[in-house]
Amino acid sequence: MSGNEQLIADIMGTQQRLQQLFAYDRSDPLFSSHLTLSQFKILMLLARHGNVSGGELAGLLGIGLAALSGMVDRLVQQDLVARTEDLHDRRVRRIGLTRKGGELIGSIMNAGEAKMRALLSRLSAAELDLVAQASLLMVKAAEEEAGSGEA
Repeated sequence: MSGNEQLIADIMGTQQRLQQLFAYDRSDPLFSSHLTLSQFKILMLLARHGNVSGGELAGLLGIGLAALSGMVDRLVQQDLVARTEDLHDRRVRRIGLTRKGGELIGSIMNAGEAKMRALLSRLSAAELDLVAQASLLMVKAAEEEAGSGEA
């Protein structure tokens, strides 16, 4: 194994260990939400795309409108999403996050933030600088990777 391959393997192993340590935190709102995977996907898509029509949401999920309807019904019952009338076409129902749904997704997305801050606070200034530089390099590589996929 080349030097770079070994370093990549070491970094990946370290990342996996960090993820395992974080996964044992049962205070994570995802664990207490009782969402199915499909419901979670719907909430994530709505957080990303905003209010969308039922047809658009079904297309994003790769399912039919009939299957989507029941999933959305359960999310409406939990006050996580709302159906509203489209302003331009009364036949179309738009689906969007409620305030409660937005707060839940926000809390799930930011769940590790406090733990990460606590871990980072244990590092010296020099170590923090090193982590900051590495993080910027990872963001740059991810942006380049995302850009190359759009060509």
